[in-house]
Amino acid sequence: MYFDSHAHYDDRRFDDDRHEALLSLAENGISNITNIGSDIKTSKKSVALAEKYDFIYAAVGVHPHEVKDMQDADLLEIANLSKHKKVVAIGEIGLDYYYDHSPREAQRYWFKKQMKLAYDLKLPVVIHSRDATEDTIKICKESKIHGGIIHCFSGSVETAEIYLDLGYHISFAGPVTFKNSKSLPEVAKIVPEDRLLIETDCPYMAPEPHRGKRNCSVYVKYVAEKIADLRGVSAEHIAKITSDNAKKLFNIK
Repeated sequence: MYFDSHAHYDDRRFDDDRHEALLSLAENGISNITNIGSDIKTSKKSVALAEKYDFIYAAVGVHPHEVKDMQDADLLEIANLSKHKKVVAIGEIGLDYYYDHSPREAQRYWFKKQMKLAYDLKLPVVIHSRDATEDTIKICKESKIHGGIIHCFSGSVETAEIYLDLGYHISFAGPVTFKNSKSLPEVAKIVPEDRLLIETDCPYMAPEPHRGKRNCSVYVKYVAEKIADLRGVSAEHIAKITSDNAKKLFNIK
Protein backbone atom coordinates (compact mmCIF):
# COMPACT_ATOMS: atom_id res chain seq x y z
CA MET A 1 0.00 0.00 0.00
CA TYR A 2 1.23 3.49 -0.91
CA PHE A 3 1.31 6.67 1.18
CA ASP A 4 0.92 9.74 -1.06
CA SER A 5 2.75 12.30 1.08
CA HIS A 6 1.61 15.38 -0.88
CA ALA A 7 -1.73 15.93 -2.60
CA HIS A 8 -4.21 18.75 -3.22
CA TYR A 9 -7.68 17.17 -3.33
CA ASP A 10 -9.16 20.55 -2.35
CA ASP A 11 -8.28 21.74 -5.87
CA ARG A 12 -11.20 22.74 -8.12
CA ARG A 13 -10.17 20.11 -10.66
CA PHE A 14 -11.63 17.52 -8.31
CA ASP A 15 -14.93 19.37 -7.81
CA ASP A 16 -16.89 17.11 -10.14
CA ASP A 17 -15.77 13.75 -8.74
CA ARG A 18 -13.81 14.32 -5.51
CA HIS A 19 -15.74 11.86 -3.36
CA GLU A 20 -15.71 9.13 -5.98
CA ALA A 21 -11.99 9.65 -6.67
CA LEU A 22 -11.12 9.41 -2.98
CA LEU A 23 -13.28 6.34 -2.36
CA SER A 24 -11.55 4.50 -5.21
CA LEU A 25 -8.07 4.90 -3.77
CA ALA A 26 -8.01 2.03 -1.28
CA GLU A 27 -8.92 -0.54 -3.94
CA ASN A 28 -6.05 0.88 -6.00
CA GLY A 29 -3.43 0.39 -3.31
CA ILE A 30 -3.43 3.80 -1.60
CA SER A 31 -3.47 3.59 2.19
CA ASN A 32 -2.95 7.24 3.19
CA ILE A 33 -2.72 10.78 1.84
CA THR A 34 -1.49 14.05 3.29
CA ASN A 35 -3.54 16.87 1.81
CA ILE A 36 -1.51 20.05 1.74
CA GLY A 37 -2.76 23.59 2.27
CA SER A 38 -1.47 26.50 0.19
CA ASP A 39 -3.30 29.36 1.92
CA ILE A 40 -5.74 29.75 4.81
CA LYS A 41 -8.76 28.74 2.71
CA THR A 42 -7.18 25.55 1.35
CA SER A 43 -5.68 24.74 4.75
CA LYS A 44 -9.20 24.75 6.20
CA LYS A 45 -10.36 22.57 3.32
CA SER A 46 -7.49 20.15 4.01
CA VAL A 47 -8.58 19.85 7.64
CA ALA A 48 -12.18 19.30 6.52
CA LEU A 49 -11.08 16.50 4.18
CA ALA A 50 -9.08 14.91 6.99
CA GLU A 51 -12.14 15.02 9.22
CA LYS A 52 -14.31 13.38 6.57
CA TYR A 53 -11.93 10.60 5.46
CA ASP A 54 -10.05 8.39 7.91
CA PHE A 55 -7.11 7.85 5.55
CA ILE A 56 -6.44 11.57 4.92
CA TYR A 57 -4.18 13.76 7.04
CA ALA A 58 -3.63 17.50 6.64
CA ALA A 59 -0.84 20.07 6.46
CA VAL A 60 -1.62 23.75 6.99
CA GLY A 61 0.33 26.76 5.79
CA VAL A 62 0.73 29.47 3.16
CA HIS A 63 2.55 28.78 -0.12
CA PRO A 64 5.12 31.34 -1.37
CA HIS A 65 2.75 32.28 -4.22
CA GLU A 66 0.19 33.47 -1.67
CA VAL A 67 2.30 35.21 1.00
CA LYS A 68 1.92 38.60 -0.69
CA ASP A 69 -1.44 38.84 1.08
CA MET A 70 -0.34 37.22 4.35
CA GLN A 71 -0.83 38.93 7.72
CA ASP A 72 0.10 38.16 11.31
CA ALA A 73 -3.46 37.02 11.92
CA ASP A 74 -2.88 34.23 9.41
CA LEU A 75 -0.10 32.81 11.59
CA LEU A 76 -2.56 32.65 14.47
CA GLU A 77 -5.07 30.90 12.20
CA ILE A 78 -2.46 28.33 11.15
CA ALA A 79 -1.58 27.76 14.80
CA ASN A 80 -5.26 27.21 15.64
CA LEU A 81 -5.75 24.82 12.72
CA SER A 82 -2.68 22.88 13.80
CA LYS A 83 -4.40 21.92 17.04
CA HIS A 84 -6.59 19.51 15.10
CA LYS A 85 -5.52 15.92 15.79
CA LYS A 86 -5.13 15.14 12.07
CA VAL A 87 -2.90 18.10 11.22
CA VAL A 88 0.56 16.56 10.89
CA ALA A 89 2.74 19.33 9.37
CA ILE A 90 3.11 23.00 8.49
CA GLY A 91 3.09 23.48 4.75
CA GLU A 92 3.27 24.10 1.97
CA ILE A 93 5.78 26.83 2.76
CA GLY A 94 9.00 27.99 1.13
CA LEU A 95 10.31 30.06 -1.77
CA ASP A 96 9.47 30.27 -5.48
CA TYR A 97 11.71 32.55 -7.53
CA TYR A 98 10.58 31.00 -10.83
CA TYR A 99 7.13 32.59 -10.89
CA ASP A 100 7.71 35.37 -8.32
CA HIS A 101 3.97 35.68 -7.65
CA SER A 102 4.94 37.26 -4.32
CA PRO A 103 7.84 39.69 -3.75
CA ARG A 104 10.97 37.81 -2.77
CA GLU A 105 11.43 39.79 0.42
CA ALA A 106 7.89 38.83 1.49
CA GLN A 107 8.56 35.21 0.57
CA ARG A 108 11.64 35.07 2.77
CA TYR A 109 9.94 36.90 5.65
CA TRP A 110 6.92 34.61 5.81
CA PHE A 111 8.95 31.49 5.18
CA LYS A 112 11.01 32.30 8.27
CA LYS A 113 7.88 33.12 10.26
CA GLN A 114 6.20 29.83 9.36
CA MET A 115 9.39 27.88 10.06
CA LYS A 116 9.49 29.46 13.52
CA LEU A 117 5.84 28.57 14.06
CA ALA A 118 6.50 24.94 13.10
CA TYR A 119 9.40 24.83 15.54
CA ASP A 120 7.22 26.22 18.33
CA LEU A 121 4.47 23.72 17.51
CA LYS A 122 6.95 20.82 17.23
CA LEU A 123 5.64 19.94 13.76
CA PRO A 124 7.60 19.00 10.62
CA VAL A 125 7.53 21.31 7.61
CA VAL A 126 6.66 20.70 3.96
CA ILE A 127 8.94 22.92 1.88
CA HIS A 128 8.44 24.15 -1.68
CA SER A 129 11.60 25.47 -3.35
CA ARG A 130 11.88 26.45 -6.99
CA ASP A 131 14.83 28.38 -8.41
CA ALA A 132 15.60 29.47 -4.84
CA THR A 133 18.01 26.82 -3.60
CA GLU A 134 20.57 29.14 -2.00
CA ASP A 135 18.04 31.10 0.04
CA THR A 136 16.02 27.99 0.95
CA ILE A 137 19.11 26.27 2.30
CA LYS A 138 20.16 29.41 4.17
CA ILE A 139 16.79 29.69 5.92
CA CYS A 140 16.72 25.96 6.67
CA LYS A 141 20.19 26.23 8.23
CA GLU A 142 19.16 29.24 10.31
CA SER A 143 16.05 27.47 11.54
CA LYS A 144 16.18 25.23 14.59
CA ILE A 145 13.93 22.72 12.82
CA HIS A 146 15.43 19.29 12.33
CA GLY A 147 12.86 17.47 10.29
CA GLY A 148 10.60 17.97 7.34
CA ILE A 149 10.18 17.36 3.63
CA ILE A 150 11.73 18.94 0.57
CA HIS A 151 8.68 18.30 -1.57
CA CYS A 152 8.82 17.43 -5.26
CA PHE A 153 12.59 17.59 -5.18
CA SER A 154 14.12 18.90 -8.40
CA GLY A 155 17.73 19.69 -7.53
CA SER A 156 21.15 18.08 -7.81
CA VAL A 157 22.81 15.31 -5.83
CA GLU A 158 24.89 17.94 -4.05
CA THR A 159 21.79 19.91 -3.02
CA ALA A 160 20.04 16.75 -1.84
CA GLU A 161 23.04 15.89 0.33
CA ILE A 162 22.87 19.31 2.01
CA TYR A 163 19.20 18.83 2.86
CA LEU A 164 19.88 15.31 4.09
CA ASP A 165 22.65 16.61 6.35
CA LEU A 166 20.11 19.10 7.76
CA GLY A 167 17.77 16.25 8.66
CA TYR A 168 15.21 16.58 5.86
CA HIS A 169 13.41 13.91 3.86
CA ILE A 170 13.54 14.04 0.07
CA SER A 171 10.23 13.48 -1.71
CA PHE A 172 9.94 12.50 -5.36
CA ALA A 173 6.98 13.19 -7.63
CA GLY A 174 6.14 12.74 -11.31
CA PRO A 175 9.23 14.51 -12.71
CA VAL A 176 11.47 11.60 -11.71
CA THR A 177 9.67 9.58 -14.41
CA PHE A 178 10.04 12.18 -17.16
CA LYS A 179 12.27 11.24 -20.07
CA ASN A 180 14.06 14.61 -19.94
CA SER A 181 14.80 14.31 -16.23
CA LYS A 182 18.57 14.77 -15.81
CA SER A 183 19.71 14.84 -12.19
CA LEU A 184 16.70 13.26 -10.49
CA PRO A 185 17.51 9.64 -11.37
CA GLU A 186 20.92 10.07 -9.74
CA VAL A 187 19.39 11.69 -6.66
CA ALA A 188 16.84 8.89 -6.38
CA LYS A 189 19.69 6.39 -6.15
CA ILE A 190 21.52 8.05 -3.25
CA VAL A 191 18.78 9.08 -0.81
CA PRO A 192 18.96 6.79 2.24
CA GLU A 193 15.98 4.46 2.65
CA ASP A 194 14.88 6.14 5.87
CA ARG A 195 14.71 9.60 4.22
CA LEU A 196 12.85 8.65 1.05
CA LEU A 197 9.25 9.72 0.34
CA ILE A 198 6.97 9.62 -2.69
CA GLU A 199 4.10 11.88 -3.70
CA THR A 200 1.89 12.93 -6.58
CA ASP A 201 1.34 16.67 -5.91
CA CYS A 202 -1.97 15.92 -7.61
CA PRO A 203 -3.70 17.28 -9.60
CA TYR A 204 -0.38 18.63 -10.90
CA MET A 205 2.56 16.96 -12.68
CA ALA A 206 1.20 13.53 -13.54
CA PRO A 207 3.99 11.00 -14.11
CA GLU A 208 4.66 9.06 -17.28
CA PRO A 209 2.64 7.50 -18.89
CA HIS A 210 -0.07 10.00 -17.86
CA ARG A 211 1.94 13.20 -18.25
CA GLY A 212 -0.30 16.14 -19.13
CA LYS A 213 -3.43 14.64 -17.58
CA ARG A 214 -5.01 15.36 -14.21
CA ASN A 215 -2.87 13.63 -11.62
CA CYS A 216 -4.27 11.50 -8.78
CA SER A 217 -2.87 9.41 -5.94
CA VAL A 218 -3.27 6.16 -7.89
CA TYR A 219 -0.44 7.35 -10.12
CA VAL A 220 2.05 7.43 -7.22
CA LYS A 221 2.79 3.82 -8.13
CA TYR A 222 4.59 5.02 -11.26
CA VAL A 223 6.89 7.16 -9.11
CA ALA A 224 7.56 4.16 -6.87
CA GLU A 225 8.20 1.87 -9.82
CA LYS A 226 10.68 4.29 -11.37
CA ILE A 227 12.60 4.70 -8.10
CA ALA A 228 12.52 0.94 -7.55
CA ASP A 229 13.99 0.37 -11.00
CA LEU A 230 16.74 2.94 -10.37
CA ARG A 231 17.63 1.39 -7.01
CA GLY A 232 17.34 -2.22 -8.10
CA VAL A 233 14.58 -3.16 -5.65
CA SER A 234 10.88 -3.98 -5.90
CA ALA A 235 8.09 -1.41 -6.06
CA GLU A 236 6.58 -3.17 -3.05
CA HIS A 237 9.74 -2.43 -1.08
CA ILE A 238 9.60 1.26 -2.02
CA ALA A 239 5.91 1.33 -1.08
CA LYS A 240 6.65 -0.10 2.36
CA ILE A 241 9.65 2.03 3.29
CA THR A 242 8.11 5.29 2.06
CA SER A 243 4.87 4.54 3.88
CA ASP A 244 6.79 3.75 7.07
CA ASN A 245 8.84 6.93 6.67
CA ALA A 246 5.76 9.11 6.19
CA LYS A 247 4.02 7.64 9.21
CA LYS A 248 7.10 8.15 11.38
CA LEU A 249 7.70 11.72 10.20
CA PHE A 250 4.03 12.69 10.58
CA ASN A 251 3.78 10.86 13.91
CA ILE A 252 0.93 8.65 12.69
CA LYS A 253 0.45 5.67 14.97
